[in-house]
Amino acid sequence: MAEENVARGSVLFTGYRSLGVYSNHIPHVVRYHKKHKEFYLVTSVGKSFLTYNVNKLGQVAVSNALPEPISCLAADRMLVFAAHSNLLKAFARNKEVVHTYQGHEAEIHLVQPFGDHVISVDTSNVLMIWDIKSEEEYLQLTFDKTNFAISAIMHPSTYLNKILLGSQQGSLQLWNIKSNKLLYTFQGWGSGVTVLQQAPAVDVVAIGLTCGKIIIHNIKFDETLMTFQQDWGPITSLSFRTDGHPILAAGSPLGHIGLWDLEEKKLMNQMREAHSTAIAGLTFVHGEPLLITNAADNAIRVWIFDGPGGQGRLLRFRMGHSAPPTFIRHHGADGKQILSAGQDGTLQSFSTVHDRYSKSLGHGSVDKAKSKKVGLRCLSLRLPPITLFASEEARQSDWDGIVACHQQSLSCTTWNYVKCTMGAHKLKPPDLKNSKTLEIYATASDITSCGNFTVIGLSNGSVDVYNIQSGIHRGHYGKEKAHGGPIRGVVVDGLNQVTITAGSDKLIKFWKFKTKELIQTTSLSVPPTAVLLHRESAMLAVALDDFTLNIFDIETRRLVRRFQGHNGRVNDMTFSPDGRWLLTASMDCTIKVWDLPSGCLIDCFLLDSAVVSLTLSPTGDFLATAHVDDLGIYLWSNKSLFSLISLRPLPADFEPTVVMLPGGADEMEVEETVVEVENTNEDIMEYESPEQLGEKLVTLSLLPESRWKNLLNLDIIKQRNKPKEPPKVPKSAPFFIPTLPGLVPRFASDAQGDTSQSKIVNLGVLEQKSAFFVQLEEALTRQNYSVPLKTIKEMGPSSVDTELRNLAPENGGSVEVMQSFLKMIQSMLDTKKDFEVAQAYLALFLKLHLKFISSEPILLEEINAVLPSLEETWLNLQTLFNQSLCVLNYMKSALL
Repeated sequence: MAEENVARGSVLFTGYRSLGVYSNHIPHVVRYHKKHKEFYLVTSVGKSFLTYNVNKLGQVAVSNALPEPISCLAADRMLVFAAHSNLLKAFARNKEVVHTYQGHEAEIHLVQPFGDHVISVDTSNVLMIWDIKSEEEYLQLTFDKTNFAISAIMHPSTYLNKILLGSQQGSLQLWNIKSNKLLYTFQGWGSGVTVLQQAPAVDVVAIGLTCGKIIIHNIKFDETLMTFQQDWGPITSLSFRTDGHPILAAGSPLGHIGLWDLEEKKLMNQMREAHSTAIAGLTFVHGEPLLITNAADNAIRVWIFDGPGGQGRLLRFRMGHSAPPTFIRHHGADGKQILSAGQDGTLQSFSTVHDRYSKSLGHGSVDKAKSKKVGLRCLSLRLPPITLFASEEARQSDWDGIVACHQQSLSCTTWNYVKCTMGAHKLKPPDLKNSKTLEIYATASDITSCGNFTVIGLSNGSVDVYNIQSGIHRGHYGKEKAHGGPIRGVVVDGLNQVTITAGSDKLIKFWKFKTKELIQTTSLSVPPTAVLLHRESAMLAVALDDFTLNIFDIETRRLVRRFQGHNGRVNDMTFSPDGRWLLTASMDCTIKVWDLPSGCLIDCFLLDSAVVSLTLSPTGDFLATAHVDDLGIYLWSNKSLFSLISLRPLPADFEPTVVMLPGGADEMEVEETVVEVENTNEDIMEYESPEQLGEKLVTLSLLPESRWKNLLNLDIIKQRNKPKEPPKVPKSAPFFIPTLPGLVPRFASDAQGDTSQSKIVNLGVLEQKSAFFVQLEEALTRQNYSVPLKTIKEMGPSSVDTELRNLAPENGGSVEVMQSFLKMIQSMLDTKKDFEVAQAYLALFLKLHLKFISSEPILLEEINAVLPSLEETWLNLQTLFNQSLCVLNYMKSALL
């Protein structure tokens, strides 16, 4: 049993994709697709790389993941080369590994495609040249690290079979790789080489140095044409503009970009703080005034140079958190937007549909007016990172709809989702407005479902209410404080009737929202960690410091469920939209799904890193998770929406297996996982409901109402549907062949002459017994009425009426057959199956033959036998109906 559970992974969720991850410290690659006539951008995001079209920065492909993080990227016309550890792999169609090059003993850090070959250099200073198609080693060169440690590589344009190598010592070497000869050594400029870049002019190369110098050098004559000095540290990347403007762009470790005019030999412009971290790569798109930049701050930016002065302006970008997200929640009822607060201090919204719908709400600022003048880059004006927030879209078009608590900050900020900016108010208790102490700070917040009020809990035990539109303080709970310790959670029900607060003093308190009166206090065994309310079902989940979970019904204010099984602090919780499941994430790196109606654990899976926050979409289709020290938000598909899932309680000794993050498993691992899931699906047997659940339960038939509901009124229906005038004979066809009367015109055949037109009634047809009649006769002796019951259930209302009329002796029937019919009704009532059909057949039978039955002792005796079963069944149903109506009336009166 344990082995079967380990093999299956997660029953309910499967990895879909990641959000909010766009770039890391690896320089990007730009390649041109001749068939599409479009430029594509390739960026590394750990173990895989992403491909974007430069035109719209739309993501077009995600590669299969490698076993280890990518160390460098390169690309030619057909393939993308990615190195990890000591292996180099070539990807086709931006996704699949088609070639693997093995031979390096150290980590590869430089890759250069070179015609039909690819060059790779590892950290032990070994250069290897590979034949791309055959994967064979063409040449291997080993350099002495003390004299020439390779730090840059380039193929000069028009230089056949030649490569230029730069070293950490500052010297350069030009090699002919076909003859394996060193052609020339450039002495260098006394500083290590970081970048080599081909200029649009032949024989000219731009060389970036660790001292910040940029050397424009002619390698044919070994002459330096010009030198620039950058004051921001080593040169991280270089690129020449190729649309007719002699401009060189240079990147720096501070995130600044310098633009150098090559004609006037001076600094033309600066793009300060283009990124918040070192510029990893920058590339001018060939023949266009577009500059693409990427950095380790998880951002890709495209700048356009179309204004006066040569200053680049931001054209389009893809930007995620530059530090790991700490709190995520779905925003809106459609489940297509995820709000995320990160350690970088920003609040962002990621779209699950397309990246173009994602947006950033920016940093929080201490003084909004001053920050507009100075700029949000001023660190002294920034607020601390957001620890948690609450959002509501009901009035977000009118005023702010998000309230956020900041790390060790007393003030809570409001944010406007529509305007994508921080709001106008900083919510702070009036008696603490002049206080500058850091000992009191906001710990919990919630917004009412109407979007008008917010409730904020503080570390000193106070709980305050504010109006979001005006920011006015509307009161607080308790005489002085609501709790005797820090507030661990506050929630408001869906009707603004009850406010629930949880404190570290081991108490949960229920308050009237409007009057602030205390309704009830519930004690806990240990302090709570966090609370979560599902407003539709009125279920309150409370995570405790002993890693257990308590579920309260806020209508009755009683404990209804208790779950235990986590081995670490519960970081976050989320309910399914229908309130049946509670999903919890813990520091033990597991995600568990608890079924509230049954009180059982139905799913559990283990992850490589702990989940710090999770949220299930309002539509129930995607689960989103944020992890420790991870910039991405990962989406998991809910398999129960599109496939058969057998939900069974997990045993107490269940050991979860590790599930890889979306995009975090290599191709082989994905294939094996699919096989395992398929094998487990074979073991899941589809549940087939029995014909009857219990002997005491009444079971209805599956017949449509038209088959039995109108049996008593069949004569009225026939009378109403009787035509007022006889049907007209359709016109003959427009040629000599006569037609037959009917709704559909048909040609008369030669056989018409043989058809008997006699008006004499054939009595032999009337004397023939029906199949139902014969089956009733046989059932009287066998005492098994399943066959005639099946036959009559397949008949329509008119056929049933005809069969029951023909049971009387005057229509060719007999008393014995009528007795057999009553016995069939008796068996239906005894087994309590097809209850409504039995009632309809019996009612019609009595309506047709009541006078005849009263004159026959045998039928009267049979009727008296049916009567007790009928009364007993109906009395049981009537009792259940009355009980249900009583409970319903009580619930209505309680709500009123």
